[in-house]
Formats: sequence, C-alpha cells, structure tokens
Amino acid sequence: MKLTVEKVSKNAESKIATTATSAEIPAGAIVITTADPQFSTVKSPNPENPEGFVYAEKLAYDIDASFIIGTDPDCDRVGVMVKNPEGKFIPLTGNQIGSLLMDFIASQRTKKGTMPKNPIAVKTVVTTPMAEKIANSYGIEMKNVLTGFKYIGEIIKNLEEVNEEERYVFGFEESYGYLAGTYARDKDAVVASMLIAQMAAHYMEENKTLFDAMQELYEKYGFFREVQKSITLEGIDGTQRIKNFMSHLKANPVQEADGKKVVLISDYSISERINLVSGETEKINLPKADVLEYVLEDNRRFIVRPSGTEPKIKFYMEAKLDLANREDYYAVKDAAMAKIEAIRKDLGI
Repeated sequence: MKLTVEKVSKNAESKIATTATSAEIPAGAIVITTADPQFSTVKSPNPENPEGFVYAEKLAYDIDASFIIGTDPDCDRVGVMVKNPEGKFIPLTGNQIGSLLMDFIASQRTKKGTMPKNPIAVKTVVTTPMAEKIANSYGIEMKNVLTGFKYIGEIIKNLEEVNEEERYVFGFEESYGYLAGTYARDKDAVVASMLIAQMAAHYMEENKTLFDAMQELYEKYGFFREVQKSITLEGIDGTQRIKNFMSHLKANPVQEADGKKVVLISDYSISERINLVSGETEKINLPKADVLEYVLEDNRRFIVRPSGTEPKIKFYMEAKLDLANREDYYAVKDAAMAKIEAIRKDLGI
C-alpha cells in the first residue's frame, strides 16, 4: 500500500491529509483532521454517540468510504460506522464491535497457529453473551468480571504473576473499550483502531463488508440485541434515592417481565445466584458489587446497577433470537427490539 501524506501548518492550526492507494484498496481513501481542542463540531466527542460522526459521515459519503472509525479525545474508546446494503452508514454497538474483534482475533490466531494453550478472553457481566459463545467455539475460556476495565486488567495482572500472561487473547466491555495484548491495563483505541482496519481489509479481500461479517456471526451464533437505558436522579437526595431503589429491588425481587417468569436472579452484592425453579443457589466468585441480574424463562436478560460516576441507575436489557436466513435480518431485529421494549415498559423505564 502506498501512503502519501501532506502536512500544512498555519499558526496554531494544522491539517493532515492522508491518501492511501493499492491494488486491493480503491484509491481515494482520505482522512482530514483539524486541531480543535474545543471539539466544536460535535455535541459530544464520544464515539458511543452517533452525533459525534456527523462530519466524518459527510466526508465518507463524498469519498465513498466503506466504514468510519472514531475515537474519543484520550483515545481509549473507539466507535465504528459501517454501510448497510442500502448504502446508509449505521453505527455498530460496542457489543457488535467487540464480537467482530473476538471472532477475527480468534480465527486468525487459530489459522496462523499462534493461539496459546488454555487461552483466556475477558468481558464484563453487562457485555453481550454472544462474545462468550464465539470465544468458546474456538476453545477460549471467557471470564466474566464486574463493570470497569480495571477488572479486565486485574485478570492480566493475575496471569502475569504466574508467568501465564500469554494466555490472554482479548478483552472488552460494551461501552466501546477493547484491549488486545498485555502491554496495558486499560482499554486502548490506538491498537483497537488498527485491528478494526486490519479486520475490514481482511473482509474486503473476501468481498465482504463489516456489516456482512456481522450478519455471518448472527447466522452462526444467533441474533443478540442489547439496549441500555438510564434513569437520572440528580439533586442533593439523588444518591440516597438510588440506594433506596436498589434496596427495594433486593427486598422485592422482580418476579416476571412481559408475562415471562424470572428463573434466575444474581445478586452481586451478596455474591449469590439463585435458581428460582430448582431453588438451588451458587456462589458468585467476584468482588461484591451493587448489581442485580435477572434471567427470564425465555432467556431474555436484564441487569440493574447504579452508575459509578454519575447520578444514574443503569438498565441493560438483552434478547436473543435465531437468524436462519440473512433475508430475515430486519424482521428478526424488529422482533428482538420488541422483546426488549416489552421488558422496558414492564420495568417502567
């Protein structure tokens, strides 16, 4: 691949234009960045928010790009927008990006013979279970940890202490944070962005887009859909109201949602999981945390926890359906969203 880089400096402002051409990649892939410490072109310079891609999206349409990568200012989170079959740019969720990377890293390491013995991947408990299914299909053990990348870093540290850090393959959380390699203990959008570009190039050689690759994962592992909602309780009494809400849930557990019985409740504050069908309990081998997890009889799941940084109560809702044919994608997507919406209405959020 040939790279041509032009740099022009004028006072405090600098612009960099990069053009990449090769026999495999169509000419005209251009990236332009302008120094703007106030981030005046976006409502929020956060790749979790699609509005942060408005100007990039306009440029991508102009140059007929196939995908867009965007990071936050400190470059630890990364988001991606891809073209759907109708030619419209749509955002991938953090769970979708993580699932794509999990499969890409595992498949390539398996193909190249670089998969370590007894490999380990890590995700947070609120992250999609799809990633665990993907990991397990490659013989990778998936460890679930509490929300916060420090817990993923802790797994690496524990492996390092017994000289087994090479077992770590990949870790991510649904909030657009990824780490491949043991060189850091936090999410890293620099390497993640390069991996995403490498992954896109790999699928491009197969005449596929990242959208196509995601469809293949859905066909193989099932269609997983996740939605997060928050309730903000500000003011001087907000913290106490959040505590009261969580205490009420523990004293009065949710018994059903959308007409489906709750069959499994995990209370991370007491490290206990109870099967409401059999009555059996098991210990949760994680540090205690104010997190409640519910599984319905049709395997839908929702999790409730207070935010660690904002006056919010967060709700994570999931549904899984089979996707036998790609032609059914939009119908299955709508059905999954309807199932999640039914839970949301029942919970009153």
